Amino acid sequence: MPETRHLRIAAMADMHIGRSASPGVAQAFAHVREVADVLVLCGDLTDRGTEDEAQQLARDLKTVGVPVVAVLGNHDYEAGHPQEVSRILTDAGVHMLDGEAIEVLGVGFAGVKGFGGGFGRGALGPWGEPMIKAFVQEAVDEALKLETALARLRTPRKVAVLHYAPVRDTVEDEPPEIFPYLGSSRLEEPLNRYPVDVVFHGHAHGGRLEGRTSGGVPVYNVAAPLLQRRDAAAPAFHLVEFTWETPAQESGRP
Repeated sequence: MPETRHLRIAAMADMHIGRSASPGVAQAFAHVREVADVLVLCGDLTDRGTEDEAQQLARDLKTVGVPVVAVLGNHDYEAGHPQEVSRILTDAGVHMLDGEAIEVLGVGFAGVKGFGGGFGRGALGPWGEPMIKAFVQEAVDEALKLETALARLRTPRKVAVLHYAPVRDTVEDEPPEIFPYLGSSRLEEPLNRYPVDVVFHGHAHGGRLEGRTSGGVPVYNVAAPLLQRRDAAAPAFHLVEFTWETPAQESGRP
């Protein structure tokens, strides 16, 4: 007989951890184990990307008690040591993704930071000065990394983890002038080729919680400032639950 399985995911972003503990973030982390099986962190984990900040986050994460999957954000690059930030968090047990895919408790996760460039007809094209072409190429490269990671997933349920937004829906309510810096439609293209069950991102503090890809996949902006604005009394993460059936032989039963 098939086995019904469940997985609860708590997702948050833009904690901007400094050199000292953040009571609000620590409180949210401590609450995760009560309501979720996996914690997903969608970038801007630190404020300036320093080693001290990464070490503080590693200490904060000791209270979580569930597997943690994460990508970096733009703030994590500010000090010029993103590899060191990733190393410190990896040593603390975090599954850091940058074009990789991983299976956690039967669910597949693919993650990249992503990049800007704009959405739809407003997307920046690779034309003109070399710096413009380099900017666009960075967005293309991030989309290709995401596609590679998604193509590796073979699990019944799949999750995409980003920092930058792949759709315009979740950056609405931000000033239109900064839309090009909040995400890129190029990140949506691999999500349409390799559909997932849900997409999480951050970065757009003033955006909207929920949107959808053109293929109908739900996209959640889980920036902590946005979540706190919606409900200041609730922990600053968004919960999603999966249910699926596993064949008996896969679960190890006769």
